[in-house]
Amino acid sequence: MEIELREERIAALAEYARVPIAFLVDRILEASIERHGLGGIVLTERKLDVPFVKDYDAIDGGNPSQWAEHFDLSKWGLISAYSGGQRVGGIVIAFNTAGVSMLEGRADLAVLWDLRVRPELRRHGIGAALFQAAEKWAVGKGCRQLKVETQNINLAACKFYARQGCALGAINLFAYERFPGETQLLWYKQLVLPQQRAGERA
Repeated sequence: MEIELREERIAALAEYARVPIAFLVDRILEASIERHGLGGIVLTERKLDVPFVKDYDAIDGGNPSQWAEHFDLSKWGLISAYSGGQRVGGIVIAFNTAGVSMLEGRADLAVLWDLRVRPELRRHGIGAALFQAAEKWAVGKGCRQLKVETQNINLAACKFYARQGCALGAINLFAYERFPGETQLLWYKQLVLPQQRAGERA
């Protein structure tokens, strides 16, 4: 399948949101605290007796068309994937935005805010191509790290980001008041800036 990646204006979020993000949850990474935390947090893959569908777009404020009501998107990036002239996926990157706690107040950190691929085309390399494009975009902004948030219920995403070279940097058992059964997982990928590559060659 031939994929064309296009950087688009953030105003295209309404069209971007037409690509579904919902997924089936049939396995999770169950988090257990060892010795009240002194032994760390252990993540164990567990199959669910009753699978369910998770749709981030259905959560209040979670749909891309609503983001502008909560954040200044003027410095954010939007890269879309097309095949045969049809939008098949996309990725949104947050950068240098006041009030976005995920950015940690850093100007050298970009957050992969959203990644979606049409359900029937998942696991065909589109997500990986979009992730690589997001890395390039972040490097172009001078970022040294790319950060991604997942949840323990999104096992496929966790495995995907690990394959892309991300390292699990934080586990928060109490991040989601509305979803107490979900655990926040924060991934980081070190980025190599052009001047660093030049220094390595010197």
